[in-house]
Amino acid sequence: MIFLTTGTQLPFDRLVRAVDDWVETARPGYEIVAQVLPASRDPYRPRNFDARERLSPKDYAGILDKAQLVISHAGMGTILTALTRGKQICVMPRQVKYNEHRNDHQLATVERLKDYPGLFKARDEHDLPARLDAAMRSIGSSRPEAIGLFADAGFTDSLRNFILTGRT
Repeated sequence: MIFLTTGTQLPFDRLVRAVDDWVETARPGYEIVAQVLPASRDPYRPRNFDARERLSPKDYAGILDKAQLVISHAGMGTILTALTRGKQICVMPRQVKYNEHRNDHQLATVERLKDYPGLFKARDEHDLPARLDAAMRSIGSSRPEAIGLFADAGFTDSLRNFILTGRT
């Protein structure tokens, strides 16, 4: 099963449309559960899977636990949730030029995490099918190791020092 989520703050029809097209051509009949906020005007309605606007925290956790792959915007909350549960995740960043967010911080997130194992990064909807295919090929052959719930002590010590002194 694949879990598609666009987060809980903003719609992301470009991602939903791209996943819908990919499913139709590459994975017909594959089970997808989606939590998708609809656009306020003329929302895209997927043809190949049902999308729900909101999931309860319990339902979200249950679906995430069953998912073999998570597809999402490049939001750190979703990325960290997937990685702490040892889930493969494929992300596509929201972009300002499409009025999908206030700034392009998700592009920076994707660039910063470009070599992280178990995290497949699509630059845009044209790159997404290849990244999804790669993620699907890796299912079964490897599972990313779950990351810890807390940051490394060296990192937090460095951060604390920077906050208190302004020096790295």
